[in-house]
Amino acid sequence: MRTDLDATFAALADPTRRAILARLAAGEATVTELAAPFAMSQPAISKHLRVLERAGLISRGRVAQRRPCRLQAGPLREATAWLAEYRDHWAERYQRLDELLDELRAADDPGPRGGEAP
Repeated sequence: MRTDLDATFAALADPTRRAILARLAAGEATVTELAAPFAMSQPAISKHLRVLERAGLISRGRVAQRRPCRLQAGPLREATAWLAEYRDHWAERYQRLDELLDELRAADDPGPRGGEAP
């Protein structure tokens, strides 16, 4: 699974590839359609698509002359699950830190002194 995560995160590291995935989240698209919003050649987009395909983030089909690309959510779910473990770990750590800070504040607060008004 580590290799799959490495490929997923490597593919997601590039903003162009993230934009392509965002576009594919709305539905399938051809290479030409995916290349339209970018100031790069269709072969450059094809290279990005190969990276996404190797990472398992997209698949390519064939419908007559069209070769539509589709988003494959499986690797994104795996990456999200992996990240969730760390999110939970750090949330627990921050909770313990908050509790410690509350204890320290309570120890530093002498409270109302005898005879003084609150």
